[in-house]
Amino acid sequence: MNTLQLLAAAGSAPVVPKPTFQYVWEQLEGPGLAIIVVLVLFSTCAWAVMATKAWQMRRARKYNRYFDSEFRGQKRVLSMFERRISAEGCPLFNVYQEGCMALEERLRDKEGNRHRYVSLKSMEHIKGLIESSVAREAVALESGLILLAIAVSGAPFMGLLGTVWGVMVVFSSAAQVGNASLTTVAPGVAAALATTVAGLLVAIPSMFGYNWLVHNLRVATVEMDNFAQELAAKIESEYLQDVPVNAREPLKTMAAEPEIRVEPKPLPAAADETKVEFDDADDVQPDLLPPETEAQS
Repeated sequence: MNTLQLLAAAGSAPVVPKPTFQYVWEQLEGPGLAIIVVLVLFSTCAWAVMATKAWQMRRARKYNRYFDSEFRGQKRVLSMFERRISAEGCPLFNVYQEGCMALEERLRDKEGNRHRYVSLKSMEHIKGLIESSVAREAVALESGLILLAIAVSGAPFMGLLGTVWGVMVVFSSAAQVGNASLTTVAPGVAAALATTVAGLLVAIPSMFGYNWLVHNLRVATVEMDNFAQELAAKIESEYLQDVPVNAREPLKTMAAEPEIRVEPKPLPAAADETKVEFDDADDVQPDLLPPETEAQS
């Protein structure tokens, strides 16, 4: 290497490249920048929903485990209800509370008297209320997942829109200026691709979080359905009994009611009916069949 080359190398300052995200951020403007801001808001909402629902699912699973062990340890269905136990945030307890309130309401008549058994119609009413309670708890656990679904499906399309828009602006500007060199086109294309990257960064974590939450929600719903069926079966075995109409105590009611016997009434004789009189002395029934019939028989 000669002296001139050494001087040229010493006089030229080295070019330090900027970080990619910093360079792309400096090139963003207009619609691309607006889409990036919207995607950042989507990402913030998605992460907040995932954190909140994960905490809610974890707490519900923990409380359900404690309540299930306590419920299986009691001898009567209404034992926990009569003790006025409260467990906020426990889906199984809310279903149990709704079923016990419906049972307590059906056990009392209009005068406020509490009976021992419920009728079959009342039992169907109690089952309906338990099923509606399970549906309400499932909806409460599912609330907020729509934001994740929107982030999963909408964020990539918003990023693609920003990319297409940016590329269109870059190439239209290069065509009007008449200069399509790499140094003039590359900055705009890089800024346009940044919106697609941002959309994917929002959609991918939201997709994993959404699938995980949906799986846990299905498991919780199945557990509530199984508990509702078990609760209804225990209520039937303890409080359901076939009773007559307008009676709650079948044994006492049936013992108090007198037995009614219906005596058959004689039918009136028809006007044209032929009466056959028998001789009391002979006391022999006349032969009503011809001789041929008796011989054949």
